[in-house]
Amino acid sequence: MSEDPIAHGELAALTRRFEEVAEKHDREFGIIKSDLTAVRLQIGNLDQKVEALDKKIDRNQAQIIELLTQLVGQRPDAG
Repeated sequence: MSEDPIAHGELAALTRRFEEVAEKHDREFGIIKSDLTAVRLQIGNLDQKVEALDKKIDRNQAQIIELLTQLVGQRPDAG
């Protein structure tokens, strides 16, 4: 039984196309993975900034409360 050269050629072409698509998917997956890593880092940075802002707001509110507390009981025309 002899081998069919046309079938071999078609099989080789299909194999090449499969390998090209697999390589393309691997590259695209790598790009997506890299992008997701960058997004995670940015989210981490945003979380840190939000935490810092929360602390700053808390300090400012504490200062406002302290100043208002000091003003309680003072006469508006005294000064």
